[in-house]
Parts: sequence; C-alpha cells; structure tokens
Amino acid sequence: MLSINPFSQLAASIPVSFLQFFVILMVLLIIIGTGLDMLHKKNVVYFFRNAQKAKKSAKTELSAGKKTAVILKTVASDIATTSELGFGKRRLAHVLGMYGTILFWITSVILIFKYSDGVVAPSYIPIIWHVGAIMTCLGGYWFWFFLRVDVSAEAHPWYRIITADLFVLALLACATFGLAWSFTQTAEMSVLSYLFLILFIISNLVLFGGVYWSKFAHMFYKPGAAIQKNLAEADGSRDNLPPPADAPEQFGLGIKREQPKHY
Repeated sequence: MLSINPFSQLAASIPVSFLQFFVILMVLLIIIGTGLDMLHKKNVVYFFRNAQKAKKSAKTELSAGKKTAVILKTVASDIATTSELGFGKRRLAHVLGMYGTILFWITSVILIFKYSDGVVAPSYIPIIWHVGAIMTCLGGYWFWFFLRVDVSAEAHPWYRIITADLFVLALLACATFGLAWSFTQTAEMSVLSYLFLILFIISNLVLFGGVYWSKFAHMFYKPGAAIQKNLAEADGSRDNLPPPADAPEQFGLGIKREQPKHY
C-alpha cells in the first residue's frame, strides 16, 4: 500500500487533466480565500502601519545584513521549528502536523502532475505521501483530543466544535480519508474505495474552499508577524512595548509551583 501511487490507479477511470484542474482549483481557492480574509480583517494594513510606527520609535537602524540575519534566524527557529511553543507536547504535535501536511501536499502535486498518466512513480514518493498523511493524523488527533486549550485547560468536551476548528478538522479529514481511500483501493474494496474517494474530495473542497472562514490564512500571517516581532526587538522599538523588568524574583515560586496548563 505505502509504495503504490493511488492517483495513477484513479487516472484509469478519471482523465488526468481533471485531476490537475482540481489541484489548480484548490490553489485558486486558497488565493481567493486569503485575499478576502485580508480585505475583511485588514491584516496587511495593520502590519504595515505597525511596521511604520516601529520604524519611527526604533533606537537602532539595522543594516541590510543584520535584517537578513534576523529574518533567517526567525525562519530557522520560530517558523521551521515553532520554537515559540517551547519544548513540550504542543510543539511536537504541531511539528508533526505541519511537516506531515507539507509532505502530503507536495507529494500529492508531484504524483498528480508527473506520475498519474501512466509513468510509474519511484516507490519513495508514494511512501512519503502516506507517511505525510500519517504524520498529519498523529499530530492533528493528538492536538484535537488532548492539547486544545478549551479541552485541556477549560474543561470543554473534545467533541465541542466551533468555527475556528474548521481548518484542523478539514485537514484531518483530508489525511484520514486519503489514507482510507489508498488502503481500500489497494485491497480492491471497490465500494469503500469510491466512498472514501468522494469523502476525500469533499474534505479537500471544505479545507481549501473554507479558507475565508477558517484559520488556514494564519499560516501566511504568523511568519510575517514573527519576523516583524524579532526585527522590532533587534532595532529596539519592541512594538512600542516596555522592555522586560530587570528585577530579582522576590515572591517565591509563584506560577512555577505547577506545570502550566492555562494558555
């Protein structure tokens, strides 16, 4: 199962051009949804105004080399390894889901555009596709059942669903139904295979078509916010916030008495 390209078998009954058009449509939905989200929430306007304000209150003018170094460090630390979450279960679950999704999406595009028209894909590419989906499921379900703030800290039931959960649920549905479709296709369970294929298609439409209503667009905002924050710390503007207090601890352990659970 892991080394079989599920899209090549699908291409035997569905034109390859249709599969490729579907991928292009999903990309267009991301662009349209993110654009509408930016217009509605005015995120870009906020970031631009905040950057202009920080520039006026900067204590040091950063050279191009220093800015590049700060940006590269932010990409390598805050973005690539989500260091802002610290060392712990939340960070591990996030990294599993993030890199699993990246592998799942990239290999999907490769398999559909390059290896779905009769050309046999190297076995490692379908393996990466399946491993990416499994990683997405591991990180996503771990987060959903055990690490969500409203579940672990606010005592809400795990099945409580709000609009903000659309992204993670649709993403988990894509990975889950994709794996189920691949397995049933390999096992020649034709009825179940078509069922899971339909569910896989629907979950993709919900995921990419629901960008405007979900947290999908946050994937594009958070890197920009992290870069702006670190640049503000480097030039001394600190987003117009006061510097951390340089005073000795004098009130005992305080919140360090227990493992933090309130985010």
